[in-house]
Amino acid sequence: MKKIAYLLLVVSSVIWWPSCVKDAVCKDKTVQSEESTILSYASSHGMTGTLHSSGLYYQVINQGSGATPNLNSGITVKYTGKFMNDQIFEQQTNAVGPWGLGGLITGWQVALPMIQKGGKIQIIIPSSMGYGCTGYGTVPGNAILFFEIELVDVQ
Repeated sequence: MKKIAYLLLVVSSVIWWPSCVKDAVCKDKTVQSEESTILSYASSHGMTGTLHSSGLYYQVINQGSGATPNLNSGITVKYTGKFMNDQIFEQQTNAVGPWGLGGLITGWQVALPMIQKGGKIQIIIPSSMGYGCTGYGTVPGNAILFFEIELVDVQ
């Protein structure tokens, strides 16, 4: 009798488990679905930047004059990260790094090669180029992110 009960438990788990997993799968929002929010935020904050083909919106504040990072570079930065409601979710006023650019979120990988050491850039990152539908730490899933980044050093 115990074997039959155990077998029924295993079979029912196998039947019900895929539907639970399916519900837990998230989907990234499309860049196009977030474009109006990105452009509205940029406009309301006086940004006069450029919409990159990737969907990232950027404004170079200071080009800098040193080395230009690539995905293999180590970077040291100061930055502020905000949500679209202007709530700061992370801020580093002292230089942090070096971090490998290739290991960071896609938005940073696209934006930082646009400036050089000593440069500063503002970017609005579609959620799919940030932390996607899963989020990370205090960043919820599908969050569009604003960053102001100063590229302190490139190695």
